[in-house]
Amino acid sequence: MTTPTHHPSQADSTHPDENRPELSLPGLLLGGALTVGAFMALAALLAGVPAGHHALPDYPDWLSAVTREPAARLQWVLGDISEPQFYKSWVASLGLLAGATVGWWALRAKKPWAGEPIAYGTGLWPWMLGAAGLSLVLSNALFGGSLDSGWQPTFVPFVCVATAVVLVYGRGWTRLFTGAILGAFTTPLAMVLIDHVTGPLTLPPVVANTASMSIGAALAFLLCRALPWMTRPAPAPESQEETVAAEKAAPTLLSDTRWMIRRIITDFTETQFYANEWASIGLIIGATVTTVLNPSFASYGTGLLPRIMLAQALTSAIGIILWRHLYRDGGWAPTYVSVVSVAPATVLAYGDSATALILGAVGGAVLCPVIARPVSKALPDDFHPFIGNTVSMALATAAIVPAIGHLV
Repeated sequence: MTTPTHHPSQADSTHPDENRPELSLPGLLLGGALTVGAFMALAALLAGVPAGHHALPDYPDWLSAVTREPAARLQWVLGDISEPQFYKSWVASLGLLAGATVGWWALRAKKPWAGEPIAYGTGLWPWMLGAAGLSLVLSNALFGGSLDSGWQPTFVPFVCVATAVVLVYGRGWTRLFTGAILGAFTTPLAMVLIDHVTGPLTLPPVVANTASMSIGAALAFLLCRALPWMTRPAPAPESQEETVAAEKAAPTLLSDTRWMIRRIITDFTETQFYANEWASIGLIIGATVTTVLNPSFASYGTGLLPRIMLAQALTSAIGIILWRHLYRDGGWAPTYVSVVSVAPATVLAYGDSATALILGAVGGAVLCPVIARPVSKALPDDFHPFIGNTVSMALATAAIVPAIGHLV
């Protein structure tokens, strides 16, 4: 497949097979209630995992072993893949990769159960994974030595520059390596911002992490303009088959309910640019297994992973209902932004507070798209519009999470 000049993305994506002139509020409410209810039940079930000996170490023990034991270091690098969701679990990461592989194979085989086309149907998923994976390895190799002093944001390159460069410039080894190398340097930028900006201001580290993604990506795309081998591919021709396939029966209550459930699940892997149900299901299963193996392992040993997943499902559901008009006619809205920023950051900041969880989920769902959409639209055509989403993550988290502290 050829990468189109008007590239599908986290900020601007259309799905020809989802030509939906209307999205009924009853169907969305029912789908949202069913999905959030399922995550509530899962959280309650996981709360009963007994204390005592577990198959995985406690997070502090794992972190201390990372700089001494090769196996623990490999697990750390794998854990970086699911850290954007605040899980930090190599088990969840393996689930994510397994699910993404299923989604990719099903798409290639044209299976009817493939779900949303992984990587927005560009056909670039292997190149995206290769670029992001190499950027992640470089990040850990170059800057992982700082792990001696504790946690470091080595995960940042996996969800920003490398993948965005591939989506904008297309397949090819030179593009893969260029994106991977440029992306690796978002890690030290995040470290500087944590030490000198968000740390002194007592803001959540996600503010610095997402700000580094925005700044690093903008600088990378500026540099790409000066690199002679970085040329954008010609636009793909319009596909008549896609136009015909888009003609479907009118939505019903059942189809809108089903669409809503799938859309919420899809939001869980939008930050990796996968946006596929199978990838998300693999991630959620991996996170669940992690909690069963040791509740004090994932999510930095807080034991809050089930509540984080609940907050993520809730903020996605609220956002989709609130911004449902943007999803009509196969459209898209940045409802995932709060899923990987405001909602989980609020849970980490305020622990078991149900009030904080709800306020964070609602606040993120309302504010994040308001910030993301105009920023993305204002970007040059050769800048990937995900930058607007990461700007939104930083600003919305910096505003909402501290404000909630005055209410709970």
